[in-house]
Amino acid sequence: MIRTIVIKSIFFISLVCAISGCEEKRKKRIPMPSTDLSKVSIMPKPVKTIPTHSAFALDQFTAIYTSKKATGFEEVGKFLARKLKLKIDLDIPVNTETSNDVERVIYINQSDNPELGTSEAYQLYINQDSIIVNANTSEGAFRGIQTLRQLVPETSNDTLAEQRIWPVPTGKITDSPNFAFRGAMLDVARHFFSVEDVKKYIDLLSYYKINILHLHLTDDQGWRIEIKSWPKLTEIGGSTEVGGESGGFYTQEDYTEIVRYAAERYMTIIPEVDMPGHTNAASVSYPFLNGNGKKVKLYEGTKVGFSTFDTGKDTVYAFIDDVIREIAALTPGPYFHIGGDESHVTEKNDYIHFVNKAEKIVQKYGKRMIGWDEVAIADIDSTSISQWWASEENAKKAIDKRMKVIISPAKKAYLDMEYDTLSKHGLHWAGYIPVDTAYIWKPEEYGGIPLENILGVEAPLWSETISNIDELEYLAFPRVIGYSELSWSIPENRDWEDYKVRLADQAPFLDRMNVKYYPSPRIDWKKSKYSYQTIEKD
Repeated sequence: MIRTIVIKSIFFISLVCAISGCEEKRKKRIPMPSTDLSKVSIMPKPVKTIPTHSAFALDQFTAIYTSKKATGFEEVGKFLARKLKLKIDLDIPVNTETSNDVERVIYINQSDNPELGTSEAYQLYINQDSIIVNANTSEGAFRGIQTLRQLVPETSNDTLAEQRIWPVPTGKITDSPNFAFRGAMLDVARHFFSVEDVKKYIDLLSYYKINILHLHLTDDQGWRIEIKSWPKLTEIGGSTEVGGESGGFYTQEDYTEIVRYAAERYMTIIPEVDMPGHTNAASVSYPFLNGNGKKVKLYEGTKVGFSTFDTGKDTVYAFIDDVIREIAALTPGPYFHIGGDESHVTEKNDYIHFVNKAEKIVQKYGKRMIGWDEVAIADIDSTSISQWWASEENAKKAIDKRMKVIISPAKKAYLDMEYDTLSKHGLHWAGYIPVDTAYIWKPEEYGGIPLENILGVEAPLWSETISNIDELEYLAFPRVIGYSELSWSIPENRDWEDYKVRLADQAPFLDRMNVKYYPSPRIDWKKSKYSYQTIEKD
């Protein structure tokens, strides 16, 4: 195995030297300290790590090269260079054609290796003179550089040479995801979060290889997405939020920017328009939509289950058609979430009728419907997806319909549940979820859902009790890091005693990103030189 790494490194160094004009006589190799790749706290844990107990000398004489004519690979290289500049203040050139200063290379290589069985699989070969990221796709390369970012130490070793050097442990990492769907949900309806807040959340999630962000865009308290054919939705429905603040909404340009930013990080946005319940903000904007028989008015509380669309009106479905059409046109991902939860005042037959029609509209615009687990009672087909949050009976109905299921049990995966009785934010109707409870369970076995029916794992964050990015981060971190590992890493690589040590080592990154995480007393957090100073920001 070591011989293979060396051969690959020599080949790529020769290739890069041919491109960049390296000096024929290379400088003497810098003696590097023995470092153990298997001891680095990588999150989520890779499938396999083989250390070779030396180090790559990352310094000012390092350059990044990528496969030529490989779609997306140069962009991945530039992303890596930008992030390393922000982390260690080192300028690393990307695909520079002429340079006599290059002594070591990071090569992001498009491979055709059949061992890389999924689009997100990657290999890292690290020796003293080269780092090779092998992936069949740019998506896999992007996942690989997230691991590489974690291998670069926070501080340089200034005793090895005249220049500053950041020793990167040598060896080989082979990695691919356990689940292709690894998600987090953010409720921007109860409280609105700005485009910049959402972008920061995307950056944090993508660092831990989460590839889905589900945006809960509408609810009783607010409508957060511009629909040009129905402007009052944001003019009226977007004007409030829980607690009486002014709310807000995304223009279609704002939403497009969120989608673009996420796509640059190989993350899919799933839009959710919750219906036929959780619809007061829509009905107060256009009262003909209302089906609960009561006069509608703006709502700023937190009760659920009192609102419903009028499921018998053709005009309601014309409205839904417009909404789905406009949002679907802005969303390149394959999914559209119709909510469907807690519609308590909708008669069962009316609910089934509504979900059946909504599914057809979603399919009309080329999307695959997702709904909370209640939708499985309707006559929907196997292409639609059930998101299991509460009812095991509904989850089993979805399985009977041969549907895929997203595992999001409130008792285990809800990020808005309090950590304990002293938590500053959150609720506890589903129970308290401390950091260990969030991690010590197996989505593959939870509730007896057959593995072939599991699409993936998602951690929802409802925003009844939070109104700004600091409070969002308090509830999400560090638990969402655990959910990233539960969805990426294979079960045999997941162990609480090992995980809590690696989690403790995330403190410097979280502090550098100015994340106001909950410092759980169950974790012996690594001391950081940072004091909530955001420096790693694009």
